[in-house]
Amino acid sequence: MENLKKTGAIEDEIIVQNGNTKYESDVMTLKPFVSYDEMDELFEKARLIITHAGTGSVTTGLKKGKKVIAVARLKKYGEHNDDHQLELVDVFLDQGHILSWNEGESLQKVIEQTEAFEPMPFQSGRQRMFSIIEDFINEA
Repeated sequence: MENLKKTGAIEDEIIVQNGNTKYESDVMTLKPFVSYDEMDELFEKARLIITHAGTGSVTTGLKKGKKVIAVARLKKYGEHNDDHQLELVDVFLDQGHILSWNEGESLQKVIEQTEAFEPMPFQSGRQRMFSIIEDFINEA
């Protein structure tokens, strides 16, 4: 992303929550950790969200009607203890909610795809899940 910013391929401001990763950049704003409220505000202002494929990050972007590029953290790099994020990406991708960026692909090309990409509206299944649990408890 930093290279795309330096070459002008990305003109937008880039804000990165980098956690404990030690990294410096003169073209990106790095924030080790942000509060829930600040993250919510950043998502609200964002034109495009590029995120790891955590459920909360992806669904927050989708609920705000944002275009999301998800990048799965992989077990083989020690980024996660399994590859469940690949499964999550596949589901959201198959349903037309997001774009993904995978190993060996050009990030610039995926970003260019967002111009024509119209994500399918996302509806949370939370209420349905609560209803199923409530029915189960009431029948017990």
